Amino acid sequence: MNIGERLREERARLGLNQGDFAAVAKVSKTTQFNYEKGERSPDAAYLEAVAAAGVDVLYVLTGNRSGLSENRLADDESMLLNQYRAMEDSDRATFRRMASALAETAGRYSDD
Repeated sequence: MNIGERLREERARLGLNQGDFAAVAKVSKTTQFNYEKGERSPDAAYLEAVAAAGVDVLYVLTGNRSGLSENRLADDESMLLNQYRAMEDSDRATFRRMASALAETAGRYSDD
């Protein structure tokens, strides 16, 4: 598997299409397509932007996952975290309030 294939895999893991992923990375959809096809290589600014959205850049570059394998998040937890990281700051604040209210309603969380 090459960088483009791993990049495509990470994009799919985050649940984003090429256009949305390109917007997160601040590149055109054509550029994203070329990265995934292996016709071009991403630069550091691109990798920094996608890392902020939850992409495992070490995996994209080397094929080795970062982090401790026994402490990995469940798939649904990882998806929520990646979606959270892709949000604007104001949306993050709204998400935190909503998650706190839902957990408190379930009786499983207290903000004390």
